Amino acid sequence: MAPERMADQGSDDAEDPSVTPPAAQPTARPTAPLPPPRPLDAIDRDILRMLRTDGRASIRSVAEHVHVSRANAYARINRLIEDGVIRGFGARVNHERAGQGASAYITLKIVQNSWRTVREQLKELPGAAHMALVSGDFDVLLLVHTPDNRTLRELVLTRLQSIPEVLSTRTLLVFEETDLDHPEDPGG
Repeated sequence: MAPERMADQGSDDAEDPSVTPPAAQPTARPTAPLPPPRPLDAIDRDILRMLRTDGRASIRSVAEHVHVSRANAYARINRLIEDGVIRGFGARVNHERAGQGASAYITLKIVQNSWRTVREQLKELPGAAHMALVSGDFDVLLLVHTPDNRTLRELVLTRLQSIPEVLSTRTLLVFEETDLDHPEDPGG
């Protein structure tokens, strides 16, 4: 929902000054508690599917795709944002083309009850793309993208292993990626 796409949609949505375009909404999760989850209907799921494919789609194209009025599409997207279902809009990046040619999943075993502390330190790592607290043989799964293997090695051996709460790491190099939301986009 880029502003330039929102501006060219014209008529009823743009005429009401009290309506804030979804693109102007904050992309971070609001600090106020979120309302309880509401069930999503088929139209909501279609909107989400379309926005995952093209986050810059105009309100008009979303409305046409899901067969509702622009006002209805606009209201639904705003509700999905306010409910925390849509956390933001972003670009799908080909990390190799963006100078991040080495990617790895890193598993970490951490000191029991140290997740919050470790999470804050992992957020600061250059190239950290995703992290999850998981169950099983390790505690944390971390995805990183770095320019090369030397930088990856430095990140693991110097940065990660210097965190006192990290007991051990295992690095799994990524040889190839496929974005399942966008299978036509090989290489992520």
